[in-house]
Amino acid sequence: MRAVVVRRPGAASEVMRVESIPDPTPGPNDAVIAVAACGACFHDVVTRDGTLKNGVAMPIVPGHEIAGEIVAIGSEVREFRVGDRVASTQRSHICGHCRYCRSAREPLCAEAIFLGDRGLNGGYAEYVRVEADNLARIPEGVSFEGAAIAACAIGTELHAIGEIGRVRLGEKLLVTGAGGGLGVHGVQLARLAGAFVIAQTTSPAKVDALRAAGAHEVVVGPRGADFAAEVRERSAGGVDVVIDNVGSSQFQATRRSLAPGGRWVMVGQLSGEFTPFNPAQLFLRSISLLSATSTTRDELLTVLDLVERGAVKPVIGDLFALEDAADAHAAIERGGVLGRIVLSPRLASRSARAKPSSPFT
Repeated sequence: MRAVVVRRPGAASEVMRVESIPDPTPGPNDAVIAVAACGACFHDVVTRDGTLKNGVAMPIVPGHEIAGEIVAIGSEVREFRVGDRVASTQRSHICGHCRYCRSAREPLCAEAIFLGDRGLNGGYAEYVRVEADNLARIPEGVSFEGAAIAACAIGTELHAIGEIGRVRLGEKLLVTGAGGGLGVHGVQLARLAGAFVIAQTTSPAKVDALRAAGAHEVVVGPRGADFAAEVRERSAGGVDVVIDNVGSSQFQATRRSLAPGGRWVMVGQLSGEFTPFNPAQLFLRSISLLSATSTTRDELLTVLDLVERGAVKPVIGDLFALEDAADAHAAIERGGVLGRIVLSPRLASRSARAKPSSPFT
């Protein structure tokens, strides 16, 4: 099969190559999926360039946001059949019996294998192998592209806003990196939860789309700018919750945007940069620092239901063929794309197709 293989860390144009590798075969609990679409996110970038090292074992086929059709199943698989349209969580394996797996917290399973981080089994390929426990059926009317980004781009924000942030009706909430693949869906979900939503972005071109997605206010400024004063002004003293999709580069501005008693949910980290801070800056104002991991299977099912009902709209910023994966990573690093970039082994080169339109433009 064709697959994008990364054999060493480095720049996208230097280390991402389409190769022919063996097709996967299913183990007893596995399904083999013909990939129709795979989201490309900043996790893939920091895995490929070597910034993220924990759990990464090269060579790899990147990609953990997968949708497609089952073409083979293992002898123990009962829930799915060949031909089923399915989407994956971000994992290919969980143990299924630890205290985390048994309490719908399977991203914390010690045996969990994150797709695309270890070995030649990821979504930037024609086929991928995933244990059936990590799959969900795609409802009729939901596209492969929308289903592919359901777990990561949408589900991670659902997890951050609901399970971790515990956002309540009427609370004031800031979404950082709001124009990206995570953030634009966080804006929609926060509005759906009944929050007063402030979106922060570095791109003036994304303001109208963010308002259409549900933001009550949009704060715009260049990378590294201190947006805290503007957030405090627009929220009458600071926000109750931050969904932080950016991390270190905006750490101090994000901290100063919170009201006393605020909840800071960390979701994304776009660099390997460390940030020094005094813990008293948090505990003297009773600010809680929380973290959101990846999506559970139950949350993936919830997202697919929300998408099917039109309550949340997947935002596909651009589509790329496997052969153009390095260009896709370059576009992610530039940060100008609204929403999530998606790759598909079924696409021809970029010159042979049109760029998708946003549901908010």
